Amino acid sequence: MRRILQFCFLSLCLSCAMTLVEDEKIDGVSFVASRVAIDSSHVQPVVSVGANYAAIMPFGFIRDLEHPEIIHNTDRQWFGETSAGAKAYIEELRKSQINIMIKPQIWVRHGQFTGDIQMPNEAHWQALEVSYKSFIMEYAKLAQDTKAEIFCIGTELENFVQARPEYWSDLILEIKGVYKGKLTYAANWDEFKRTPFWGTLDYIGVDAYFPVSDSQTPSVESCRSGWQSHKAIIKSMADTYDKPILFTEYGYRSMDYTGKEPWESDHRLSTLNFQGQANATKALFEEFWHEEWFAGGFVWKWFHNYDKAGGMDDNQFTPQNKPVEAVIRSYYTK
Repeated sequence: MRRILQFCFLSLCLSCAMTLVEDEKIDGVSFVASRVAIDSSHVQPVVSVGANYAAIMPFGFIRDLEHPEIIHNTDRQWFGETSAGAKAYIEELRKSQINIMIKPQIWVRHGQFTGDIQMPNEAHWQALEVSYKSFIMEYAKLAQDTKAEIFCIGTELENFVQARPEYWSDLILEIKGVYKGKLTYAANWDEFKRTPFWGTLDYIGVDAYFPVSDSQTPSVESCRSGWQSHKAIIKSMADTYDKPILFTEYGYRSMDYTGKEPWESDHRLSTLNFQGQANATKALFEEFWHEEWFAGGFVWKWFHNYDKAGGMDDNQFTPQNKPVEAVIRSYYTK
């Protein structure tokens, strides 16, 4: 009888431990590729903010929205944007027990939106398919070699996805033949409802730049109110596909009206507003981080050179050296 009780107690403890691991949120940072290698001094601020994940983002480049060739992994790129650089970053982050999502991204010349990529004819579409496959499979292999916990198969590529659904279905099967971890795709906030292949992935990935407030300095309450209609749709997607939601990117700029068009990256906008950024970020945490169907997210964005990043004269997305960093730390360390 005593052995039975001991076995039951042990089983209960193991069950509780498994539940805690499964319920742990992904508290991530989007770790920006740089020109140089990193060391422990660059990783320590990631640990200090309480992050348990980092998104590593190698890049491919295309000339314009109608050009099919993706240039990637060349000696003309920054170190962190290449396969060797991504691997080195991962190895350094692993030393501090940081889990990894590899999230290859495309940059269109002059910063044009990747969701607008549109080939002019069938020959160009086929060429893009070949080029993208070369790009993404290179990093799927890296994800397997480095045992990355998550691999993101693309970022904000709606036109490409909608125009070539069979290609994407076949590509996902090929990726699964190489990489054995968890898969997601980073759909833009106004794209994810139409993404056709969620049933074949492990997470519904959303770049969460949803408009939540028209106020110059949005309050936590106004942002939470602004989330309600979006949140209902997000949850319905989780229910429909029986998949957790992952915010593959989230964040706000430290400027006026930060909750109105959170995707806005125009560097000509010069206002500073740290309270609005902190309030909008806190509202996002309060709305999502406790939900069972929500896996967590990756704040946009985190630079390796912490001491020179962000600060009180910076109105871009990074939370580094701004009041919002304390907000993130308070949730990531709970």
